[in-house]
Amino acid sequence: MDQDLDLDALGKLRRFLADNEFPEDGRLPPERELAQSLDVGRAVLRKALATLQAEGVVWRHVGKGTFTGDRPIDTVADINAMVQRTNPLEVMGARIAFEPEIARCAALNATGSQIADIRNCMIKAQQAPTWSQYEQWDNRLHRTIAEASQNSLLIGLLDTLNAVRRAVTWGRLRQTPVRPPVDHHSFAEHERIVEAIAERDGAGAADSMRRHLRSVESHMRDLR
Repeated sequence: MDQDLDLDALGKLRRFLADNEFPEDGRLPPERELAQSLDVGRAVLRKALATLQAEGVVWRHVGKGTFTGDRPIDTVADINAMVQRTNPLEVMGARIAFEPEIARCAALNATGSQIADIRNCMIKAQQAPTWSQYEQWDNRLHRTIAEASQNSLLIGLLDTLNAVRRAVTWGRLRQTPVRPPVDHHSFAEHERIVEAIAERDGAGAADSMRRHLRSVESHMRDLR
């Protein structure tokens, strides 16, 4: 512990946090006001705050103040940081770990209209005249399955994963032909996923999604 830290000031600050209610965002009073309330100098207060920040009790946002409670995720900064330390195969590993559960939840919770939307995305992907349009409908298929899970947190996590996936690429892996071949492996795999969801087969939907993503991973390795 910092030898110059005023333990009395630190104790006062801990009691202040324990005994008082704060706004919904957890913002503490400005330093000048807080120092006066605790009857300590501002330099002493800053050291006490730094100690509690290191412990994760409070957090600071430059220009906005000091807050108690959990620090909100800075989505843009967090995604940029993840992009810098990952690669396409790690992204696929995350999808394999995560998306089968989304498919299972979709099989249990999808409405009739959502199942129809999922099936439409599957058909549009099969009919896509270019790889670009196929990928758009493929992405929409997976997103629509997530929507059918009826779980907003799962949807948000998938969106974050997809944001990383879009930024982490090996460049254009598609060369020829200009569109997916009629026997493209994903077509039959998508059909199995969609049918399992339509039949309310949660285990089957999860297994089909896992098999599909492992197939995508295998083809991705071949295209490196």
